[in-house]
Amino acid sequence: MNLLLQPSNVNPNATINITGSKSETNRLLLLQALFPNLKLDNSSNSDDSEVMEKALMNPQSTVQNPQLIDIHHAGTAMRFLTAFFAIQEGKEVVLTGSSRMKERPIKILVEALQQLGAQIEYAENEGFPPIKIKGKKLTQNKVSLPANVSSQYISALLLIAPKLENGLELTLEGEITSVPYIKMTLGLLNEIGVQTSFEGNRIIVSPKLTTQKAQLLTIESDWSSASYCYSIVALSKIGTQITLSSYKKNSLQGDSVLVEIYKDFGVETIFNKDNTITITKVNNYPLSIVNYQLNDCPDIAQTIAVTCFGLGTGCHLTGLHTLKIKETDRLEALKNELSKLGATISVTDDSLRLETSSEMNQNVTIKTYQDHRMAMAFAPLALKTSLIIEDAEVVSKSYPAFWDDLKSIGFQINQL
Repeated sequence: MNLLLQPSNVNPNATINITGSKSETNRLLLLQALFPNLKLDNSSNSDDSEVMEKALMNPQSTVQNPQLIDIHHAGTAMRFLTAFFAIQEGKEVVLTGSSRMKERPIKILVEALQQLGAQIEYAENEGFPPIKIKGKKLTQNKVSLPANVSSQYISALLLIAPKLENGLELTLEGEITSVPYIKMTLGLLNEIGVQTSFEGNRIIVSPKLTTQKAQLLTIESDWSSASYCYSIVALSKIGTQITLSSYKKNSLQGDSVLVEIYKDFGVETIFNKDNTITITKVNNYPLSIVNYQLNDCPDIAQTIAVTCFGLGTGCHLTGLHTLKIKETDRLEALKNELSKLGATISVTDDSLRLETSSEMNQNVTIKTYQDHRMAMAFAPLALKTSLIIEDAEVVSKSYPAFWDDLKSIGFQINQL
């Protein structure tokens, strides 16, 4: 499905309800599978979370009847489920995914689980999915892995740690990236009564083997999804505002740094008493270039780069090495598509540099590379020009209601 986005204006005092954080939901779905008395409210309705939930509810797999579980493009599910099934005694599964998923590395996580005693084999290529997992009781409790890898590897180990007989002592070697996502995982473990510590490069998670009392957890809405609204407000005229629910000041999500970053683009955030936020364009800051280190929040890099281009602002974004192994190579994808629009842009393995620009090409077709964030990051440019988004349905991976929400606040969108 290709969509034509025509020059639009945002309705005054627009409101959008965004469902729960995909990151929080997927962590809590796994914890709910380990601790069935957990109840969840405001779960994400994303494809990734649906895939995760379906896989966790799969009771048929046994050593005699190994089950094939296809998680499609869901990288989080691949990492978290690898750890989950490694401790499911008596079960045997083969985890596979899309052709792109088979190119995304899993070796570091597999080797860490093997250090703990897990039985995992590669079904095709060494270091990559699909993988064959034979669940067993893991008695080892010490493991180390590089600190600069995807935080999902680290979180996968932390999430199963309470169910390990002796808990887990995890040593991270080198400089740690994506610390907020690690802290999110530890924060959710703390919420359900698991004791943790994170000092220096060592994380300790105590065992919690007994079932707990029923507990309801309300999931905060997704800050990554909110980023596109921040971009829309930044590219709009002064006075434009959108109210979003439901968010909190003391968020566990690293992408909540949007509140500070978008001040540079004239966007003010007010936290309301009813757990909504109101974001308003309050001024036009004539910044020629901005510099951001995004180690802790790489998922908003695409949004920021496109916002800067739309405003004619240059930017230098660093700490982006994990973007090379996402749904696509996001740095190359950004370079390709922003160049079509007239941008002067260069990328390295972990950075992006966009030059100041005042020109924007019209009627450009944006390729999405099977990446939900490419589609959503470029959509706000419809406030400046008409453009076509290819394979627009890809947004369902994290934000199925995205196009409907944009229409509801004034965007003119037609299917081609």
